[in-house]
Amino acid sequence: MSIEDLKNVKIITALVTPFHQDGSINFDALPKLIEHLLDHHTEALLLAGTTAESPTLTHDEELELFAAVQKIVNGRVPLIAGVGTNDTRDSVDFAKEVADFGGFAAGLAIVPYYNKPSQEGLYQHFKAIAEASDLPIIIYNIPGRVVIELAPETMLRLAQHPNIIGVKECTSLDNMAYIIENKPEDFLVFTGEDGEAFHAMNLGADGVISVASHTNGDELYEMLQAIKANDIKKAAKLQRQFLPKVNALFSVASPAPVKAVLNYQGFNVGPLRLPLVACTPDEANHIIDVVLGRQSYQYVTGVIRPNY
Repeated sequence: MSIEDLKNVKIITALVTPFHQDGSINFDALPKLIEHLLDHHTEALLLAGTTAESPTLTHDEELELFAAVQKIVNGRVPLIAGVGTNDTRDSVDFAKEVADFGGFAAGLAIVPYYNKPSQEGLYQHFKAIAEASDLPIIIYNIPGRVVIELAPETMLRLAQHPNIIGVKECTSLDNMAYIIENKPEDFLVFTGEDGEAFHAMNLGADGVISVASHTNGDELYEMLQAIKANDIKKAAKLQRQFLPKVNALFSVASPAPVKAVLNYQGFNVGPLRLPLVACTPDEANHIIDVVLGRQSYQYVTGVIRPNY
């Protein structure tokens, strides 16, 4: 796998981590879930990201997860590994280890959380990770989770680095438009907001790193195909129908809602690890009804850009 494998990818699923009731990883649940995703238009998988509950995964668990998914996927779609933390030294070491591990098209490195570095500190952090190995790096810019925002000008500065190949952008459409307009030609821009996929793609984004693709991959794919065909009216209608489902999937802290739906569908992804908790029965029933289209169009508590 290489950067070339990501250039035409539109739908990347940020894979959940299945757990047993005792909190251990349920590796037996992975084959059915992954085959379902590949059958419903997932074109790449992100492992050990936020949706995977990566803050609660140990180093060894992540490596076990990587090996298990690689065996199941067997080269059919590109894989991206979450490699970033708020510790530059640890992120550098893990990027090197993942590069040696092999089988990944890129590593995803999140903007450092808690430390609150300056823009220069952010630049130096990602530069160090990018120069640690030949593993291509995608930056994950999500101030709703990490407090600090990587400014567009800093992003464009980092985009000049030959081993920084893209961004998962979860700030504003204004920022995304500015980055797309001014980035190097081969720098990939993915939205990390399912609810903004329509707008991002029409601005010129390369694709979406998605949670909703676990449960609504066909709808997301159909909308992106309509955009590709320049049928904006059809795409806009699909987006209007898609939004309540996205809002339901983020109406409580993710990935609790998507796990509730997947468990209902029989994928046995299990509970969450503390400090995250599962949806209440009432929350789960309502989310399932909306996400699976068992209720008509309605407003669901939540916002297009979730406050996570």
